[in-house]
Amino acid sequence: MPRNAILEDLRSSIAHVTGDGRRHGVHPFGIADIDDHLPGHGLVTGALHEVLGSPDISDDAAATIFIAGILARMEGPVFWCLRWRDLFTPALDLAGLHPDRLTIVEPGDDKGALIAMEDCLRVAGIAGVVGEVSKLSTTASKRLQLAAEGSGVTAFILRRAAKADALLEGSAAQTRWRVTASPSENLGIPALARPRWSVALERVRGAEPRNWIVEACDAQGRLALPAILVDRPDQQEAWRIAV
Repeated sequence: MPRNAILEDLRSSIAHVTGDGRRHGVHPFGIADIDDHLPGHGLVTGALHEVLGSPDISDDAAATIFIAGILARMEGPVFWCLRWRDLFTPALDLAGLHPDRLTIVEPGDDKGALIAMEDCLRVAGIAGVVGEVSKLSTTASKRLQLAAEGSGVTAFILRRAAKADALLEGSAAQTRWRVTASPSENLGIPALARPRWSVALERVRGAEPRNWIVEACDAQGRLALPAILVDRPDQQEAWRIAV
């Protein structure tokens, strides 16, 4: 076996032993405070990620748009596998994910959504696959992670109406995020400010959990830090508690 092939095989073996399965690079958020905290300085591509909201519909909507914003900044088509037929595509468009890039699959239940996700993930060259489910077993998450690794396509499990104190089964996902709505800036006049979210990184391999308060996706899917917190990451936790 050529020397380079031996070294690559050895690196792959070490990555699996250490739990760092990165093979396809990362996709940065564009916010240094978040990217610098993540191993590899961004969201691992070609991997499975979990995103949760809460039983509050505004939190589930925030989690949905959080995913749409990430995919808006990737290239290629997106497959969105639904358990419920309530996806509001104009909201995805406002976050930069144009309907022309979107293919909606309607299997109607968790089992069908997971099967559809796995089939879609085996097609290389697409930006990502989203699956809306209420539950995810460890075995199912491993199958999705392997499919994503094999094709290089990034996968997102969106757990709808997930309670904060719910016991979640172990998962092969690289990260788990909980996105909830947070009060917007008070402009002092009758007008709407840019929405804000609390973004909690609940689990990630190789780093500690952490929370951020961010301004919601703009029309290009980009997040931003509130102006009052720019260059003051030490104030993030105090801000989150205060609001």
